[in-house]
Amino acid sequence: MSALMSANWKALDRQQLETTTQSEWLRELHSMTDRLKCCCVTLDVNVLGLHQCEVNVLTESERSLLGNEACFVREVLLSGDNMPWLYARTLVPMSTLTEQEEDIVYLGAVPLGQRVFSRTNARRDEIEVATVVIEGKTLLARRSRLWANNKPMLVSELFLPQAPIYHGNC
Repeated sequence: MSALMSANWKALDRQQLETTTQSEWLRELHSMTDRLKCCCVTLDVNVLGLHQCEVNVLTESERSLLGNEACFVREVLLSGDNMPWLYARTLVPMSTLTEQEEDIVYLGAVPLGQRVFSRTNARRDEIEVATVVIEGKTLLARRSRLWANNKPMLVSELFLPQAPIYHGNC
């Protein structure tokens, strides 16, 4: 998590980014969950943490994308066929958790992408990318803002070493 918090996020420039398997993963506008499901027999979600954080804990860039308010934080590990592929941290402003979006707090092992992209008005914007070094390995990360019923949330994703993004096996 600390690697994502300190990442040097850069806007994704679609024109400058080479067309490679990795760039296709980073540019994904729809559900990352669906993309990962295509690469395995079983995709599991392990909830690592659920808590609320006050606005002063958010970085300046997080506040600029979400607004100046407390957030619900959901941290999960997605594994394909028992291999850890993706660590995800989602910030959901408390004002997003109203009406139809109240259930986001109670998703448990249901992937957020499955929930959000099952709605017709879901969209993704503000895609940013970063590389982080963990235990001597350079890993890719992306951060994007998701919208559900015109309410924002911010998803940061770290592609772990066994993820299909690096191996081109799907």
